[in-house]
Amino acid sequence: MKVALVTDAWVPQVNGVVTTLRELVSELDQLGHAVEVIHPGQFRTRPCPGYAGIDLAIRPARELAARLGASAPDAIHIATEGPLGWAARRYCTRHGLAFTTAFHTRFPEILNAALRIPLAWGCALFRHFHKASSGVMVPTQAVLEMLQRRGFGNLRSWTHGVDTELFRFEAQPRPLVSLGALARPVSLFVGRVSYEKNVEAFLKLDIPGTRIVCGVGPLEAGLKERYPHVRWLGLLPRDELARVYAAADVFVFPSRSETFGLVMLEAMSCGTPVAAYPCDGPTEVLATGRGGVLHEDLHSAFFSALAVPRSHARERALQFSWATAASQFAANLVPTQANNSSPIFVTRTS
Repeated sequence: MKVALVTDAWVPQVNGVVTTLRELVSELDQLGHAVEVIHPGQFRTRPCPGYAGIDLAIRPARELAARLGASAPDAIHIATEGPLGWAARRYCTRHGLAFTTAFHTRFPEILNAALRIPLAWGCALFRHFHKASSGVMVPTQAVLEMLQRRGFGNLRSWTHGVDTELFRFEAQPRPLVSLGALARPVSLFVGRVSYEKNVEAFLKLDIPGTRIVCGVGPLEAGLKERYPHVRWLGLLPRDELARVYAAADVFVFPSRSETFGLVMLEAMSCGTPVAAYPCDGPTEVLATGRGGVLHEDLHSAFFSALAVPRSHARERALQFSWATAASQFAANLVPTQANNSSPIFVTRTS
């Protein structure tokens, strides 16, 4: 099967959406499918206002139409709601082609936090974007129910996974020479240093030991100035990031607007338990709290997470695989010429 994957999030961007899509493409290839990724690097771009490191395609409609027309895919999936996503949506609706979409990020909340755009306006815009989709893939049951309440339709479950070989288990936090001697316990945050991540809730915690932040973003400079005692590591290669996860005692995840939270799985795969608020992403990833602690008081969650056996965190991470995620994704696809209720069911080939 030929699949066109249209996304505004792709390398060299570093975030959970890019990681998810790269792993997905790799797994679909192993399933025997040909995936053409249409991404900003193939177009003229400009930086996204307020988000350094994220480039958006400029007026991509004509070139995108040429690419989709030439590839004649069996299925089209629009991963994001950026310029490429909107252009692909227009192309499909004008040509009567069925397509699927995904809800990776709670952009209405981000727009509200960053630009004070009313939440209702953002929800209406994104509801309109996904209305024409034959299947809106969402990563958790909680997000699915939230979107149902907001009037979204054609919702389909699509879980995510973790590379348990890259993010290897360590029975005890493993000292990292490059970081030098660290006061214990070591608490870690990994992700974009941006509005929706609520990073300052972690930085303000009255907790002992060493705090580490891996990531960059629009709030980075201001937070660095206010919290100079924090170890700011910026962007790291994936193998080095895995070693940082393994060096931590607790992974603190302060976001309240996450649709999933892939970084939690990566930490848990290394054996590092998670402290988080009991909201959509963390509730799904941690489930009964096997891999960490959910609490409205992040301070309490941190200290309780210190007592969670690292083996429990690893066991929870092992319940998520990219192979399962890719198979579920493929089953949600629809033929471009099909009606909105005709998914393409595929199985792994030998």
